[in-house]
Amino acid sequence: MTILVTGATGYIGKRLIPLLLEDGHTVICAVRDRLRADKSYAEEDNVFVIEMDFLKPETLKNIPKNIDVAYYLIHSMSNASEDFKLLEEQCAVNFKTSIEKTDIKQVIYLSGITNDEKLSKHLSSRKLVEDTLASNKYALTTFKAGIIVGSGSSSFEIIRDLVEKLPFMIAPKWLNTKTQPLAVRDVLGFLHKGAGNTLLYNKSYDVFGPEVITYKEMLLQFAEVRGLKRYILTVPVMTPKLSSYWLYFVTSTSYKLATSLVDSMGVQIIGKPSNINQLLNIHPIPYKQAVALAFEKIEQNGIVSSWKDSMISSGRLRNNLHKYINVPKFGCFKDYKQRPVTNLKLTLDKIWSIGGTNGWYYGNMLWRIRGYIDKIFGGIGLRRGRTSPTELDAGDALDFWRVIFADKEQQKLLLYAEMRLPGEAWLEFKIEDDILKQTATFRPRGLWGRLYWNSVLPFHGFIFSGMINKLVHVKESQEKYTS
Repeated sequence: MTILVTGATGYIGKRLIPLLLEDGHTVICAVRDRLRADKSYAEEDNVFVIEMDFLKPETLKNIPKNIDVAYYLIHSMSNASEDFKLLEEQCAVNFKTSIEKTDIKQVIYLSGITNDEKLSKHLSSRKLVEDTLASNKYALTTFKAGIIVGSGSSSFEIIRDLVEKLPFMIAPKWLNTKTQPLAVRDVLGFLHKGAGNTLLYNKSYDVFGPEVITYKEMLLQFAEVRGLKRYILTVPVMTPKLSSYWLYFVTSTSYKLATSLVDSMGVQIIGKPSNINQLLNIHPIPYKQAVALAFEKIEQNGIVSSWKDSMISSGRLRNNLHKYINVPKFGCFKDYKQRPVTNLKLTLDKIWSIGGTNGWYYGNMLWRIRGYIDKIFGGIGLRRGRTSPTELDAGDALDFWRVIFADKEQQKLLLYAEMRLPGEAWLEFKIEDDILKQTATFRPRGLWGRLYWNSVLPFHGFIFSGMINKLVHVKESQEKYTS
């Protein structure tokens, strides 16, 4: 079959595509930014990447006519726009209008469980999208999942932050809300096996794990898997805003995402039983087993996708990466340094391992302080880390940077700052003729931008000098580079 996957660079899409390829399907990957498409797709004969934006109907004309199945995996957890619900609906309308012009037989939509009488803003939007996608031209199959548990999922990483950082928690009352967490492997199983299955045409199914537990129990069971003893006291006095700040300061989530999560976590997510498990021969695993499997992936450096790499993890980048790939030359301040490279492979490996748990090789305490300051002013700080300890691709989150360009063969890495700044900043590493060229570029916004640059200029001298020295110093190749 020929299958269109929207949201191909997202958390679910990146994990679903390999399963479809294993079955021999031809996969059309719909992406807003070609730079973010997995590089391995270029090596596959039956994978085609098409750039399109479902908010821009004029970009949808290249959808092939011979589509059999399409996955609608376009979701957003951002509260950035007051017209969020209308934008979600418009995406669905544009998708439906375009896909009805093809030979499509089935559309599979991943939604959320919407059985509670009072739905959050995002769950009500999911329901609206489902209604919008219904068509007489094709069959719609909807899978409604609750909390998804897996390495790199937002719920998993937030719970991990809370459990591993806080031995004792004074938590909001919504921790007593009941839910049915589902392992990401089971979510993928439903989506994968649902393709082309005529028994599922024009049907909607709740898919959920075997246990009904509260968020508090999720935290405590997570702690058990990690061998930690944790104590949680829930209090009724935390307002939604205060709860959002609590999540924001303790975990790696952005404030906007925290407010969306708090809004959704006040809603009970209990699925309606059906025969879908028997139809597809899928038997969802318990929550603790899902957590244990997630850590196996983490220990093997096998995280395929992470919510932190989504553009909404910071809210700063709203456009395609192409907009930021050309570093400005005029009206900017620059810190430029270069050093001879004596061991090309070693230096490249160091560059591609920068940030996250490896740190920035020099002045790490100052980097951390900068992260704390960013957090205080509503930024993301350093808590996102990085998805892989050794690999970088365009679109990846890297602490409070975003990878704009990463190509080891071209020996170039370009980062764009997503921290709170009175301007814009880029950090580039490039090796030419065995010379490492390291350039920090800052384009100020008004007087405050110029004052900011001059205030941090004294620190740049030794931080950036120390960093480039570490990157080219062969004798320190066995060190962990944590200042």
